[in-house]
Amino acid sequence: MQNNISKYKPLKPTKSILFIHGMYMTPKVWDEWQNWFDDRGYDTYAPAWPHHALSVAEQNEKHPDSELAQLTLDDVIKHYEDLIQDMDEPPLVIGHSMGGLIAQKLLEKGITAGAVAVNSAPPKGVLSFKYSFIKANLPHLNLLLSSKKPAQLTFEQFDYAFANGMEEGEKQYIYQNYMVPESRKVGRGPLGSDGKITTQTAREPLLIIAGGKDHIIPDSLNRSNFKKYRNSPSHTDFITFQNRNHLTVLQPGWENVAEYILQWVDEYSSLQITESESAPAPLPAF
Repeated sequence: MQNNISKYKPLKPTKSILFIHGMYMTPKVWDEWQNWFDDRGYDTYAPAWPHHALSVAEQNEKHPDSELAQLTLDDVIKHYEDLIQDMDEPPLVIGHSMGGLIAQKLLEKGITAGAVAVNSAPPKGVLSFKYSFIKANLPHLNLLLSSKKPAQLTFEQFDYAFANGMEEGEKQYIYQNYMVPESRKVGRGPLGSDGKITTQTAREPLLIIAGGKDHIIPDSLNRSNFKKYRNSPSHTDFITFQNRNHLTVLQPGWENVAEYILQWVDEYSSLQITESESAPAPLPAF
């Protein structure tokens, strides 16, 4: 699905990809993605958020970490902005969950080659009242829980929010080997100015990817995020992978998502800047 575009830019030429992980996770979620894109000629980077560089075991042992509790969404955005400024070329940014919103913020700043937001947290003003969204986000959005202490998901909370529909053994393995405590201030960031997106400026292309079985960021919420760009003078594309949950970057079959992204990159890398031109034909849906 593509919005109606009157003026648009292509992707900036780049062979660099910057991966941004989401809440409760570390760059480890991107290990296989990095290998996949490296094998196709890209230079990939997956730096950790502040206070997320230790091993999964070490981060869980430090809970509750008072320094982690003070981390804000704006802190994380500035962290990646500084990293990009030190890179040799603007990267394509691929972000998952809260990393997807961070990717949109970095794209807005004009410092990326383009952006892909996978199961993205919503920008300010984009809301959902679905039961699954409210239940899955309570560990960090519940204002009765103090932001002075990080959130640490129980297995039951993780199962419902991230891993619904997966086999029990897969869920247990991911919970034990990938999940870490998280700052509630980051989780509440999209509700305030840190999460505000300006949609009316020309920028490089954006692809928003949703999971049809995602509980914590429902497909309908990603669609609302896409519609927020409906009057943007830029490429903004949307696709739902119907049988995927919030852990689509780790879920078996993640290669199909990566392949779609690569096709999208190839499509928009070949465009020329024009003042008025019809959008290219949509890529095949999944």
